[in-house]
Amino acid sequence: MSSETVARFVSYVQALGRGPGRSRPLTRAEAADALGLMLEDGAVDPHQAGAFLMLLRYRGEDGDELAGLVDAARLAIAAAPPPGRPVDLDWPSYGAGRTREAPWFLLAAVALAAGGLRIAMHGSNEFSTGFSVADGLAALDHPAAASRADANAQLDASGFAYLPLAALSPGLDRLLGLRRLFGLRSPVNTLVRLLDPFDALAGIDGVFHPPYIDRHIAAAVRLGRPRLLVMKGGGGEAERNPAKPMVARLHRRDADPLEIVLPALIERPDGAPKPLGLDGFRAVWRGEAAPLGATETIVGTMALALVAAGRAEPVDADEMARDLWRARPIR
Repeated sequence: MSSETVARFVSYVQALGRGPGRSRPLTRAEAADALGLMLEDGAVDPHQAGAFLMLLRYRGEDGDELAGLVDAARLAIAAAPPPGRPVDLDWPSYGAGRTREAPWFLLAAVALAAGGLRIAMHGSNEFSTGFSVADGLAALDHPAAASRADANAQLDASGFAYLPLAALSPGLDRLLGLRRLFGLRSPVNTLVRLLDPFDALAGIDGVFHPPYIDRHIAAAVRLGRPRLLVMKGGGGEAERNPAKPMVARLHRRDADPLEIVLPALIERPDGAPKPLGLDGFRAVWRGEAAPLGATETIVGTMALALVAAGRAEPVDADEMARDLWRARPIR
């Protein structure tokens, strides 16, 4: 760790933390440089990294800062589109909901891939309750990808791949894991959702709190993303609650954001959902069982993804999604 690097990073901490009337947001280039240093082994003292992330969280990241963080993260993972047919939908999964029943959004994504969309999911469910996306995939006899090359091969074979963040970027995974020490989420939780590691034609993001919708849209504009649908989802996942009307925002490059409104699909079910194991999760995919609201959650999430990908208009999305769910190949 050189004294020059320490001083460079100190300037970013000072900019964020000087106090009322003196602190300022970072520029896009400064935010990119700061995260780039954090991703270099030994370049930044852990105390500096913690101070930086918590100050940025406390102030609230703006669009330029988020775009800069994503710039550095994509450079570190050498983000590039896979060879061959483009990925239709980028689907991040970094939720940490305390009431997660099962990752129904995963069944939605796999069913859409069976219907012809190429979907690249990436994420970390280390702080979630219940079972992980990787465990759910294993129950469907579809392992998580071990590398970008493996993910590309899975996309070609089935149209779907899930690449854990630990395999995609150990450095980002390490920074995400600092939540154990902070007891709080950090801006890393936001930037990994915006990574888009395969340069997809569209994306769908779930957030924990509505104010983050505008931040994601602002970053998407600066990053030149073609399309991105952002919604408040259960546990921060891109998953639709079928018992409530859904309002989401759709970013389209070179156009104003569009508000997407979808109706409730069912009445609010009575009682809490019963715990569901991997066998039950597999049974839902095979059509052997369907806990209350599960099918509508899956179909409703598929509809949102179809709108995000530009494959359906909101008025037609639910019906199209239901047809695709019924037509899924059960094995």
